[in-house]
Amino acid sequence: MNRPAPLRRLLVSLLLSCAVLVAATACGGGNESKTASSSASPSGTSSAEAQKFAKTRFVANAGLAAGATYQWIVKPYRAGKFKKGADGRTFALVKAGLAGGFAYNRLKAAVVNAKGDPLLSKAVAPLTAGIESLKGLGSKLRNGEAGAGDIGAFESVISGIKDAGKSAGAEVKDKVPSSSQLGG
Repeated sequence: MNRPAPLRRLLVSLLLSCAVLVAATACGGGNESKTASSSASPSGTSSAEAQKFAKTRFVANAGLAAGATYQWIVKPYRAGKFKKGADGRTFALVKAGLAGGFAYNRLKAAVVNAKGDPLLSKAVAPLTAGIESLKGLGSKLRNGEAGAGDIGAFESVISGIKDAGKSAGAEVKDKVPSSSQLGG
């Protein structure tokens, strides 16, 4: 009956030795592994696939920017949430500021994506100055300093992006991002 105990000890010690051996080889940084991994190169995509993905990513980024702008900037502004004394004004302003920064970020990403497609790139190129003009509006909204002209600037840039996408065969539809996406 004492026979199974030494067998268990032998099995446990064998398993522990294997675990130590595996851990030691995984942590060791020999030159062979570095040269092997640096010689492997990822396979690229064809230009047709890159263009297809560029349009898709453009539509996704522009749609998120449009959805955030409408949901948390334009709609509350029209409802009077940004006026002094309005119920929930502080929350609406903070949300609008986050949405403004988010929309600016997604519009910049959409412009980068548009560069992957020649037709889309030509359509979006005139809008880059308008997108750059939105850079400080997020903080302006957050501080409650934005006016009708600032809200109109967001609306005109978003409609310009939508029109550019539509003319290039990449129709942009509003996609409202979640609150967690706005916050980072």
